Amino acid sequence: MRDFRQIIVVLKERMEAKDKKERIYDKDVAALLNISQSKFATIKKRNATPYVALLEYCYQENICCSEIFFDERKL
Repeated sequence: MRDFRQIIVVLKERMEAKDKKERIYDKDVAALLNISQSKFATIKKRNATPYVALLEYCYQENICCSEIFFDERKL
């Protein structure tokens, strides 16, 4: 299972592919998860995973949460 820092990387990769931006910042991920930047920074520093926010994001985007939480590559 991925820790929160690894999940951030996955979310940034998904955002880059979707938005065609060159650079995605932590503030963009915080906005994606509907978390304030200061709370996001605290969560990232502690490497604590905000499960509710991530599950809500998966539900809104209609994606399987195992793509976010686990290192499963589609074949």
